[in-house]
Amino acid sequence: MQMKGKEAVFVVLMSGITLLALMFLAKATPHMAIFGTMVIVGGYAYYRSRDFKQIETAMINGIREAIMPVLILLLIGMLIGVWQMSGTVATILSIGLNTISAEWFLPSVLLITMIVSTFTGSAFTTVGTVGVALFGIGTALGISPALAAGAIVSGALFGDKMSPLSDTTNFAPAVAGVKLFDHIRFMMGTTIPAFIITLILFTFLGRSGQTADTAQIAEAQAALSGRFDLSWLTLIAPVLVAVLAFRRMPVLPTMLVGMFAGVLTAGFVQGNWSISNWLGVMQSGFKSGVENELIANVLDKGGLESMLWSVSLVLIALAFGGLLRELGIFQAIVESLLERLKSPGSSVLSVVLSSIGVNLLAGEQYLSILLPGQAFKQGFIDRGIDPRYLSRALEDGGTVINPLIPWGVSGAFFAATLGVPVLEYAPFAFFLWLSPVFSIILGYVRLGKQRESLKIAS
Repeated sequence: MQMKGKEAVFVVLMSGITLLALMFLAKATPHMAIFGTMVIVGGYAYYRSRDFKQIETAMINGIREAIMPVLILLLIGMLIGVWQMSGTVATILSIGLNTISAEWFLPSVLLITMIVSTFTGSAFTTVGTVGVALFGIGTALGISPALAAGAIVSGALFGDKMSPLSDTTNFAPAVAGVKLFDHIRFMMGTTIPAFIITLILFTFLGRSGQTADTAQIAEAQAALSGRFDLSWLTLIAPVLVAVLAFRRMPVLPTMLVGMFAGVLTAGFVQGNWSISNWLGVMQSGFKSGVENELIANVLDKGGLESMLWSVSLVLIALAFGGLLRELGIFQAIVESLLERLKSPGSSVLSVVLSSIGVNLLAGEQYLSILLPGQAFKQGFIDRGIDPRYLSRALEDGGTVINPLIPWGVSGAFFAATLGVPVLEYAPFAFFLWLSPVFSIILGYVRLGKQRESLKIAS
């Protein structure tokens, strides 16, 4: 059933054309676009192999091997609802409205989400909690939703890429055979320039943006103080989550502790001791009941059900990725690339493009690191290329690109949580675009210099 060479390229082109045609010509949702593409590729695979059971097993394995992100999505949906109910998000929102100006909102958001994601190691947690509150502040300050979402996602991905607590930051060097902190230090070469340029761009865009409506902010503050007890005690839950994450507790129990702390906060601080209400919020989300439309739009979020749109998209994408993996599409293309690589710089370029390609087809971060990493590892060894270039390219082409894809695990979650479609915030997620660009540039420049030094020495 394994495909090779030109046939693999044909399937990739067929998948890409079908996917784009369904999304942009037929105006299909990402779910239906991927499902339609999967049906066509599955039909072709059935025609070639005559073994539907194998196709079915491949799709099931694709879902099974990456079920953890699905569980995390569901728990974060519940956590968001609980922290809305406990007044945690309302308190952060109130503090932000008092301290952050419209002029400095975008760079402030970038720095805040960068710090939070570095300490938690999770872009999902950052966007789902602090990101929701910051997005509400931006709405009150008159900031473009697409710009605000771009800043939030950019900052959140910094930690997801650089934090030693992040699963992808640990996964990429493990696949490439590099020590964790060697990997992190080496990534600074692409991450720091990308982040500095992103900060400059958001500072410029912020200073040229709209001014805040002070009357609207006053109304929002009044609505918050009228509905919640805005106490510093409401911040215990997120601080506890950050501490547990820093101590490297697994993500699922960390989320459960954050939820437990949140319901206790709702009881002791907000006076809500209704267990049925707690469970209802976890299931369906929080309903603030405030009349202020701005505050209601920020606070009326969360719950397990709020994640079902994202989860259903992720499951379809994972099934499609499992099918493509079983067909050997990625391996065949990478093997053909390895035969044509002439320079060390082109090796880095090929890794970045392969990781992006896996992201586009499968929509899954882990596969975008695992498959190119496994395929290119021996090629880097044979060419004498420092494996840190491989691990960095996997992060720059895999981890940070996933939020730019509407059917990607991260993209689906961020869009559903912030209420901004991926294609709207993607142009402003500067950090995500710049990271792979710098990875490619440094691959050619520094590896080129090393190659010339070796020639002179010989």
